[in-house]
Amino acid sequence: MRSILRRHLGIKVQLQFAEQLLSLLESGLPLLNAIELLQQVNGSDYSHFLPELYTKLKQGNSLTQSLLLQGELFSAEFINLIRVSERTGDLELALRTITRQLSAKIELNNQIRQALTYPIITLLSSIFLLLVMMIWVIPVFKEVFANFRAELPPATAMLIATSDLIQEFFLLILLLGLCGVGIFIFFWVRSIRLQKLCDLASFQIPLFGNLLRLATLSNWCRTLGHLLHSGLALPDAIRITAQSSNHWLSHDLSAELFKHLTRGWPLRESLNRSDPHHYLFDQETLQLLSIGAESASLAKMLNKRAEVLQTRLSSQLNTLGQTIEPLLMIGIGLIIGALVVILYLPIFNLGQVV
Repeated sequence: MRSILRRHLGIKVQLQFAEQLLSLLESGLPLLNAIELLQQVNGSDYSHFLPELYTKLKQGNSLTQSLLLQGELFSAEFINLIRVSERTGDLELALRTITRQLSAKIELNNQIRQALTYPIITLLSSIFLLLVMMIWVIPVFKEVFANFRAELPPATAMLIATSDLIQEFFLLILLLGLCGVGIFIFFWVRSIRLQKLCDLASFQIPLFGNLLRLATLSNWCRTLGHLLHSGLALPDAIRITAQSSNHWLSHDLSAELFKHLTRGWPLRESLNRSDPHHYLFDQETLQLLSIGAESASLAKMLNKRAEVLQTRLSSQLNTLGQTIEPLLMIGIGLIIGALVVILYLPIFNLGQVV
């Protein structure tokens, strides 16, 4: 599971390594020679793990043992797929599975990033603009209004008072905010319970909660499907899926599912017992997985379901992006417009000044 202090290779680096190694093995090179050639070609890119990996292999260790000796550089899923391939003697199949899995993760991350980048930039820009108005623009109007011999409208007086408050305590507010974030991160890193609560709460966020659930479920289905396709038994595949999960809810549900399966419950009943409130698994997914298990095509069904969920997620991301952009613009326009009107209210009422 996640930890700030863990040392992991990035997804892109793991993908690049798997693709290059697969290409060399497909060309007919033995594993040790392929690793040696990668070390020569990539130079410093893999210098933090490849020389040691080559040394361990040369000493007679298996590829799985050599990867495990690298600490936690490689994901649990990466290592376990390699372990399965050593049992079956088909390392190339494992590397193809790894490249497909990592490529799908990168594509999903890119889609989420593209959909959320513009709204986040727009939101941060609007907050910055509001702070500029509160700290520098409104005080100018305050000096102008000081010459008026009339009481300011309540809305204008409240806006000026808010501006004075922000000006006077801006650094304190900023410091308290940073301290609050720091304290939250400190306890989040140290408290698994808090991480679990945050992961569960993330599925309840309006607009974004369902997107996060779809992304988590799609990744779960794809991981389990690839592990089953590589030849693992269902309980072992679910155990590895739990270990490779980066979401506590997915991890705990997978662990519960593993427990019920090993007690002899069928897959459908195990899924219902593991997730009785349907936090992660929807009814459609449960039905399809049950059919896949009964027809001995669970791996194929999981991979298809992962593709369907990712397509659905992409569609919802596009819809959200197209919807949230104009809503943000309208909201920002209304806020700025309201501030301008409030600031000019005393000028509009100049005729009433005695």
